[in-house]
Amino acid sequence: MTQVSEHIEFDTSDVDRHVGQPVGGGQLKEPVTVTDIRRWVQAMQYPNPLHFDDEVAAASAFGRIVAPQSFTICCDVGHGAGPAIVGNIPGTHMIFGGDEWWFAGPRIYPGDLLRMKRRFVDYKVSETKFAGPTMFSRGETIYTNQRGERVAKQWSTAVRYRADVARERGFFEQAAPLPTWTEERLAAIEARRRQWIRSRAGADSPTLDSVEVGQSLLTRPIGPHSLPSLASEWRGYTFTVWGSTYHEGADHLSEAGWLDEMDRDLEGAKEDPELGDGLYHGPSRGHTDEEHARLIGMPRGYGYGASMGAWVLDYVSAWAGDRGLVRHSAVQYRFPAFDGDLTLLDAEVTDARYDKVLGAGLVTLEVTMSNQDGSVMAKGPVEVELPA
Repeated sequence: MTQVSEHIEFDTSDVDRHVGQPVGGGQLKEPVTVTDIRRWVQAMQYPNPLHFDDEVAAASAFGRIVAPQSFTICCDVGHGAGPAIVGNIPGTHMIFGGDEWWFAGPRIYPGDLLRMKRRFVDYKVSETKFAGPTMFSRGETIYTNQRGERVAKQWSTAVRYRADVARERGFFEQAAPLPTWTEERLAAIEARRRQWIRSRAGADSPTLDSVEVGQSLLTRPIGPHSLPSLASEWRGYTFTVWGSTYHEGADHLSEAGWLDEMDRDLEGAKEDPELGDGLYHGPSRGHTDEEHARLIGMPRGYGYGASMGAWVLDYVSAWAGDRGLVRHSAVQYRFPAFDGDLTLLDAEVTDARYDKVLGAGLVTLEVTMSNQDGSVMAKGPVEVELPA
């Protein structure tokens, strides 16, 4: 159907034929390596030695380096966005609107090779201050390892909008002024970051009996973000490495209706991979380039929604310790992490109970991500399994 708001046309007719249908996408060629895991936690600014230090990992219950649960998305090509971006809507761009995860239990180790199965779930069109009529579309990715075990299921929400309308309205230009940081403020942030790092539960996972409803977690600061840190996020994803993937099925992403300046040159990339890179040429270039950020309605460089989801999973995992396991996460992304901004993660225990099916405790945390001005960037419940 075609949505019209204030004479703004938003034609979704080409999307309708994809609802509920499987879609193609990329697969990683090689199994996970220790370096992949180390590079990931470095890019996500998650200094948990369980994921990069051989001696600490060997002494743990895992016996060797293990990937954090957030690494699951690093095993995908396109970090879960692909199956949510189908159908041609000319002149549009997209940002992440949220991720919902269901984790089955198996962890990812070096040597594992995951495969992804994808489908387009559904969509709706709503009016937004940002860009008028805006599509919120959902895609499903199922992650299975080489033993046939399901590792996780992910439902990602893509926010697709008319770039010209977003550019004209300049919503984030007004809502996200560039902050100024003094040496004193930066030192205070670093002190809070060190405090959070040292609070990691490790082998001393909290038990169900030790958790109380209303209990607050220690704040985790990330940033202030910079263009180098945003570029490091992108390079933390294995699929951004030249030649690391192969494609299955039709390339529906090239038909989405990107602006010419934000599209990839897949034919030219056969000779020069940089042309299909995504960051230097393609939909992700606005993350680290102000000119292209403004082209799609952003005031300056900004972070990745998929990374925001990883920050949430790592935050909860650090509190839950080595014996904890995130089972379910349903976080909506509301405000990007802009270049120069600080990200703050907080959480409160809203429920704690014994789950007979799991034979363990199940604790629900309401996680809130905000910036230095108090703008809520992301919010949602996360359920974590704890020893009973």
